[in-house]
Amino acid sequence: MPITNLNERLEKNYLPLNDPSAFQRRLKSRQRVIQSFEAKANASRSLAEKIADFITARLGSMGFLFLNGLWFFSWIIINLGLIPGMPPFDPFPFGLLTMVVSLEAIFLATVVLISQNRAAKIDDLRAEVELQINTIAEEEITKMIELQILLLKKNGVDVSGDKELQLMLEPVDTQKLEKSLEKQFR
Repeated sequence: MPITNLNERLEKNYLPLNDPSAFQRRLKSRQRVIQSFEAKANASRSLAEKIADFITARLGSMGFLFLNGLWFFSWIIINLGLIPGMPPFDPFPFGLLTMVVSLEAIFLATVVLISQNRAAKIDDLRAEVELQINTIAEEEITKMIELQILLLKKNGVDVSGDKELQLMLEPVDTQKLEKSLEKQFR
């Protein structure tokens, strides 16, 4: 952007300096965007997602691991005939135990995947909002540079020959960045 259009751009894009309420409105708007995405997502979970999260939280613990170990140990001890007076109901090679363990693994894996998919959606939303905020921040930084240039010009400092500064004032080509990133992930 040529520096000659700087005044027009400043007048068009900046909050009025004499209107403090404009800044407060902008700040409140940003605070709404930044609120906890996980809290919002948790509030809008379906019943199935709530159940999956509950099961994942309870079964993904050392207590559950200990109970599972105790259960399997007891099953094996009983079915090896090591406890007098208790006849084996699933003799070696423990076909029923194998089926129970397989079914447990299937259901637990499915429940965990449901919870992980929801968490991935929250992460995707956070990443998108972060990208938007970073884009806004980049634009605001560029505007701050423009304001500084204005002040320098008013004080008689010529920065028109600064090539690096000129590059900083150029808008970021997000499509070019996106294509570059896509190439890296292929």
